[in-house]
Amino acid sequence: MCNQFYSLDINPYLCGKIPCFFKLNPMQEKIIILDFGSQYTQLIGRRVRELNVYCEIHPFNHFPKMDSSVKGIILSGSPYSVRDENGPRIDLSNIKGRYPLLGVCYGAQYLAHFFGGEVAASDSREYGRAKLKVIQSESILLHGICENSQVWMSHGDSIVNLPDNSKIIASTEDVENAAFKIEGEETYAIQFHPEVYHTTEGTKILANFLVNICGCLQDWTPDSFIETTIQRLRDKIGNDKVVLGLSGGVDSSVAGVLLHKAIGKNLTCIFVDNGLLRKNEFQDVLDSYKNMGLNVIGVDAKERFWNDLKGEVDPERKRKIIGRDFIEVFDIEAHRIQDVKWLAQGTIYPDVIESVSVNGPSATIKSHHNVGGLPEKMNLKVIEPLNLLFKDEVRRVGRALGIKSELLGRHPFPGPGLGIRILSDVTPDKVRVLQEADAIFVNGLKEWGLYDKVWQAGVMLLPVQSVGVMGDERTYENVVALRAVSSTDGMTADWVHLPYEFLAKISNDIINKVRGINRVVYDISSKPPATIEWE
Repeated sequence: MCNQFYSLDINPYLCGKIPCFFKLNPMQEKIIILDFGSQYTQLIGRRVRELNVYCEIHPFNHFPKMDSSVKGIILSGSPYSVRDENGPRIDLSNIKGRYPLLGVCYGAQYLAHFFGGEVAASDSREYGRAKLKVIQSESILLHGICENSQVWMSHGDSIVNLPDNSKIIASTEDVENAAFKIEGEETYAIQFHPEVYHTTEGTKILANFLVNICGCLQDWTPDSFIETTIQRLRDKIGNDKVVLGLSGGVDSSVAGVLLHKAIGKNLTCIFVDNGLLRKNEFQDVLDSYKNMGLNVIGVDAKERFWNDLKGEVDPERKRKIIGRDFIEVFDIEAHRIQDVKWLAQGTIYPDVIESVSVNGPSATIKSHHNVGGLPEKMNLKVIEPLNLLFKDEVRRVGRALGIKSELLGRHPFPGPGLGIRILSDVTPDKVRVLQEADAIFVNGLKEWGLYDKVWQAGVMLLPVQSVGVMGDERTYENVVALRAVSSTDGMTADWVHLPYEFLAKISNDIINKVRGINRVVYDISSKPPATIEWE
């Protein structure tokens, strides 16, 4: 399924101060996923996209406009109980019975609790693997599902009585009402999670719902996205000039190529060296764009960033300083271009959803990946051609555009760069030390054939010094932490079990070749609870 991908539309509610101008054909057939706050909601969307069906995720309390393009509805799980007074509530009167409807976990319990059934607390929390016993083999939803198929449960409540006119279509050993259907309408409910890896036939269940129940055509592909996007960019931008901030990463590169195909010479790209890039990255990135036909301006602004970061140790303040300086440097360069009307950004879906919550304003997980102050300062309109996509979708689009695999395979790199991998104040010397250690680690991954098996890797310079012995001398020098994680889109991640021999070689090389480091540790934390970056 290498030519398939999935996409999520961004609701304006989620976009904060950055307008989301870019939308797809409003009549593209779609599945609506109503998000009740589950950690798995984005995964439902991704699984739907893997089946070449377009979907949009909307917060439960910002219901979208319903029209003939909507083929079905999925109700997500939730950390709440349907019995909680402050649990998510939604009026389903205009949906239930009119559109095919699938309730997942909380969604299933919601359909039971508010439509004549009963949900009660379980004696023990039902969490983990279970075996599905198909009660109604003729069920369309469970067509082709094997007896004793493994599913994944994750709930503290259980449905003890079904709604009126409902019938059980599947049970497990411990959960009698594991799945049910409401008679006379295409409304289904399952207490397990079909979207997770541990539900071995979950994709088949979702395909049954999408294709056999909702009648989706499965016509959402990278080629269709490219064709539609280029045409809509032309329609939106016309003959206006656009400026794009390139980072050398996958997102901005794919955005640049899409825009170049749409508007050609009217696109100018600016790449700023903030002094926090990887070793030799500024020149390497400029060289990589030479054969791509992009008009790129390189700006060396290292000294400015280093001076403004001097003495600052607070992570969020460092991000703000880096963002502010980028705005000012970018603004100066952009004003050298006459009559620019649009600012293009490589914003992708996780950039947005990690900055807000489904329930509205909340504690910020991290500052927005792209710099929101630019549009206001420069009086520009914003175009974000990738704001519908996850990272692996972007890579698939890039492959369809003919972008080299070396660029598409680059690991994600944080916008603030090494500034948030130096866990103290930023100085030119600390940047040098970290660049050298980082280069040894990343180049080692490539030499050992491990780079493509890792989602993201980097080195953190810790605000810790430790005692060491080098030769006959006692040392008191810096500690660095190696970080390598596996992931699909960065929303969740697990640490990579790198070979001991590799870690030993990298540790020795860093300690022996990078003056100022005498100890190397390896980070074995997953996300959640730990983030990928340390700051």
